[in-house]
Amino acid sequence: MIKRLIICLFITLLIGCSHSPEREDRGGYIVDHSYPYSTKQPIDSIKFLVLHYTALNDKRSVRVLTGGRVNAHYLIPSQPRYKDKEPIIFQLVSEKERAWHAGKSEWNGYQSLNRYSIGIEIVNCGFEQKFVEKEWCSYHPSQINAVIRLAKDIIHRHNIQAVNVIGHSDIAPLRKEDPGPVFPWRELYKQGIGAWPDHATVNKYLADRAPNMPASVMSIQKALALYGYSIPQTGILDSATHKTIQAFQMHFRPSDISGIPDAETEAIALALVEKYQ
Repeated sequence: MIKRLIICLFITLLIGCSHSPEREDRGGYIVDHSYPYSTKQPIDSIKFLVLHYTALNDKRSVRVLTGGRVNAHYLIPSQPRYKDKEPIIFQLVSEKERAWHAGKSEWNGYQSLNRYSIGIEIVNCGFEQKFVEKEWCSYHPSQINAVIRLAKDIIHRHNIQAVNVIGHSDIAPLRKEDPGPVFPWRELYKQGIGAWPDHATVNKYLADRAPNMPASVMSIQKALALYGYSIPQTGILDSATHKTIQAFQMHFRPSDISGIPDAETEAIALALVEKYQ
């Protein structure tokens, strides 16, 4: 009887171990495979890294991103747990498969970026509507640390160019705003992730103009198109142009995201083109 109980206990332990969360230490961060999802669609050559916010809490983020309609390769919790000073990050979809995170999108001449990109979702509420203004939700420092460690590794392994580390709003500016204007792109740049203009070059193109001085719509349209954005080339400040300028400002000039084509926006765009294109 005792022998049978011991055998049953041993089998139970084996079953429990086989269903325990699998963790993979990648040297700098830990991947948790507790919520695997397969899209069964192979990814093409990886050229882009796209960052998102979920606009949901942790529990709902996991449920939605493993429900089949939308997903991402990685999910960073609202306050990641750490083990031996390494952040624990959920991997939902294998990097060998496409994840449904980009939707209708375009960047640097590529369309449908699900085929070519790794998607990172960050648990964040996005924004709260305060009358006519949006109050954007901040990111926890532990999340940004996790983003930096994960992004550095992905960029290194797939040789992703700086201009191709982008937000969802960059590749779909007419319908998306994530990761929003409070996402610290400049901080990531200082860690070797993504692009940022040189201050001296911005001043050169500003050419003693006031930052809020009106600028040529056509000039900004051309510069943003050269940098990678899909934007009309008409010289007209239509809705698509306004939203694309706003997306650009969220990324590179978050202090003013009005979407107005001003001198500082033009100077930043031209400085980026000179540096990276």
